[in-house]
Amino acid sequence: MRKITDIYSEYKIMPNLIMHQLRVTAVAEQICKSLDIEVDKESIIKACLLHDVGNVIKFDMVQTKSIFGLSDSEIENIKKIQDEFIQKYSHDEEKANVEIARELDVSETVVQFISGNGFNNLCIIKDNTDWGSKILQYSDLRVGPKGVLSYDERMNKKKKRYANHKNYVEEEERNK
Repeated sequence: MRKITDIYSEYKIMPNLIMHQLRVTAVAEQICKSLDIEVDKESIIKACLLHDVGNVIKFDMVQTKSIFGLSDSEIENIKKIQDEFIQKYSHDEEKANVEIARELDVSETVVQFISGNGFNNLCIIKDNTDWGSKILQYSDLRVGPKGVLSYDERMNKKKKRYANHKNYVEEEERNK
């Protein structure tokens, strides 16, 4: 795989998204180091570094501007990149993440970790035996826009953020 900084630059990944992916990677690396079982650490780390490369597609510009204090010109630039990604990859950021990973010619294991990641897959991942997916999912859930959060704090923010997302289903509905 090429240097991650070159990939982020080529795909015009926003600094806040870069920081998120780097923090997710750091959490995952700590988890991998602390486990007493064998895991594919290299694939997990690569998946963490790339898991949200297409997420500019789902950015809400008003929310992005207020969270990160961006200027109108910065928002305009992000919107332009968002439009490019939508045109090239579709409106589905999860599909874009997978397609970009495939463009980068990473292993199928890395692609599978990325394709299974997401808040909507939490119940599926928690019940499977794939430690790579579990580590990516948990690490991603622990990292918010501005740093590592407690699990409960992050889950509450995710529930609020994704309440109107196309695939979001309340836990009570899922368990019926």
